[in-house]
Amino acid sequence: MALQKIELEETDCFSPIFLDYVKGAPELEEFYGARPTLESFKAQIDTKSNFFSEETRTVLASSIKRQYKDLHLSPLFEQHLERLRSDKTFTVTTGHQLNIFTGPLYFIYKIVTVINTCKVLKTTYPEYNFIPMYWMASEDHDFEEISYFNLFGKRHTWETSQKGAVGRFSTEGLQTILEELPEGTRFFENAYKEQPNLAAAVRAYVHHLFSEEGLVVLDADDADLKGLFRQVMREDTDLHSAKKAVERASSLLDDIGYKTQVHPREINFFYLDKGIRSRIEKKGELYRVVDSPLEFTRAELLDIIENEPEKLSPNVVLRPLYQEMILPNLGYIGGPGELAYWLQLKGVFEAHGTPFPILMPRNFAMILGRSLNKKFKKTGMSIQDLFLEKDLLVKRYVQENTENELRLDEEKVALSKVFDDIIEKGSGIDPTLRKMMEAQRQRALNSVEDIEKRLLKAEKRNHETQLNQVETLKDALFPDSSLQERTDNFLNFYLNDPNFINLLLKSFSPFDFRFNVLLEN
Repeated sequence: MALQKIELEETDCFSPIFLDYVKGAPELEEFYGARPTLESFKAQIDTKSNFFSEETRTVLASSIKRQYKDLHLSPLFEQHLERLRSDKTFTVTTGHQLNIFTGPLYFIYKIVTVINTCKVLKTTYPEYNFIPMYWMASEDHDFEEISYFNLFGKRHTWETSQKGAVGRFSTEGLQTILEELPEGTRFFENAYKEQPNLAAAVRAYVHHLFSEEGLVVLDADDADLKGLFRQVMREDTDLHSAKKAVERASSLLDDIGYKTQVHPREINFFYLDKGIRSRIEKKGELYRVVDSPLEFTRAELLDIIENEPEKLSPNVVLRPLYQEMILPNLGYIGGPGELAYWLQLKGVFEAHGTPFPILMPRNFAMILGRSLNKKFKKTGMSIQDLFLEKDLLVKRYVQENTENELRLDEEKVALSKVFDDIIEKGSGIDPTLRKMMEAQRQRALNSVEDIEKRLLKAEKRNHETQLNQVETLKDALFPDSSLQERTDNFLNFYLNDPNFINLLLKSFSPFDFRFNVLLEN
């Protein structure tokens, strides 16, 4: 495949705060730690080394080993498990929801980015070990967001009435979808049929796809790991420092014109149990679980934290802190929305004396298979043209591929000049006529613009075949007017090329923050 790269700004697909972060805008410097550069990681290693304890490493390594007890481990994976206990070993992490059948394509891009980042770091700092980590959002309870995926233009949806943390869901009901899938997806069938819940199934198929690269999948819905977070649980229920820190950052970001998306609460934990993940609120002297009859005294809540910490689940404000407290982590790899809300959280880390990770943008990409690339070459367009709105793309294509003059700019200038003379003469006779004459000029210019539109429409008919190809291309690469990576599933490409993931690993560069376009010849 050929690879072309374009600047993120040229796609018109990313928020101002994300683009400014990538460019290193000075307005955002106080909201993060180190810049996402290769050189920044050495200082981050030193910072994390002084923070992370041997005890935490032991708990982490034991939890991961337990979670993987039923899976076949590659030699590299086994090395990683052993190396986790060493103070020379660090992680780079990405996180994602438990979308069925991997969900949108960019989930794969995230993992490829984290793997490649670790490879580059190992080459640059060979005295240390770097482990790529995928943090499963197993405690998320927004089932609707993970319940479907798109394959070859068809939407497949999982129907289930289960409630609570999705990682604990039984995979019952996925058999219907499995029966509709083409050959070459046995690893999904094995995962969903053999594993006890959705989190275990996701671990199994991600391990199948990436075990040879040493990727470690972590389920933080774990009693031992939650035990490492007890102090934050106690503090958040009483002092509410996270709420104050995030509100301060949000106010500052709002003041300089950025839209914020995380809204903290006084208590930033959910109560988590079978079939339930609901917010905890303090009402008077009691701690109540929203939308349930459950309520606790302070002493009872502290007892849960001490003896059943797995029953508390951090929300979006504290989940990143939980991650950084239980992992020897250097950097977090995420998309535009994720990195934007991380910029609201630095104060939370400072309040708990925890190093803030380097925020790394994931790789972004669009893939033109052989058929689409053939159509693309026939159009004569540039890669940048593909990112235009469809109407503008069609208009530009017609204007650039016609021998006729479709724009009447000179005529509009001449017409406006005629009216300038008329208005000057008329105003000298009767100034009250100026308003009427200005209105007449605008009507005349509007008529010329209407003629322009009719000329363009007529010329479109002359290019109907070519325009159909342009629109087909645009719809395929931007399904539902969204980026391909946010809609299509990786099976769209993997089933035709089992080497697809290796192709991405070879093509993507983790410290190159441009948009990748892969074109199959």
